Amino acid sequence: MLNIALPKGRLGEKVYSMFEKAGFRCPAIYENNRKLIFENAELGIRYFWVKPSDVAIYVERGAADIGVAGKDILLEYEPDVYELFDLDIGKCSMAVAGMADFCDPSHRALRVATKFTNIAKKYYKSQGREIDIIHLNGSIEIAPILGLSDVIVDIVETGTTLKENNLEVIEKIVPISARLIANKASFKFKNQQIEKILGSFKEQSEAGND
Repeated sequence: MLNIALPKGRLGEKVYSMFEKAGFRCPAIYENNRKLIFENAELGIRYFWVKPSDVAIYVERGAADIGVAGKDILLEYEPDVYELFDLDIGKCSMAVAGMADFCDPSHRALRVATKFTNIAKKYYKSQGREIDIIHLNGSIEIAPILGLSDVIVDIVETGTTLKENNLEVIEKIVPISARLIANKASFKFKNQQIEKILGSFKEQSEAGND
């Protein structure tokens, strides 16, 4: 049985359609219920829905053989997995944002609000800038408005939320997109199935770019 971790939400639905095109159908996934695990015993596959930020943990620990995770998660948590392919979907950017009138207070540590603490630390270390990390889990945009932080480091897709809160992108750190990842042992022992999926994903990506 090949175990596949899918991120809940619109991204997961897009990803499942790619698996379906690759010949790994599981009709039960369309049933209107709250089940999280779906099997196609005939094809020897099992899908399960998990929180997007948890996909890499399931794959790293071997509960899933393969899965799809955002590059932001891979950069932040650095799981011990193989990153096989950039699916070129779920595209956005990791960026530094601040108030429209932001001016870097160079005489002191820059206060940075983020839930991506490792990404922020590495970025500012490369800049040689001393920072004070403020770890937040939600509504990060209000931190500069209330004076809690100077800037934020967060995922930016359209920038609408930033604009509505009088914030703007100061610097883009890295582009983000969904990646196919594999458990290292599974990649060795279930290589034939995984390579078939990988080959189909590459074909689908090339066809989409034509």
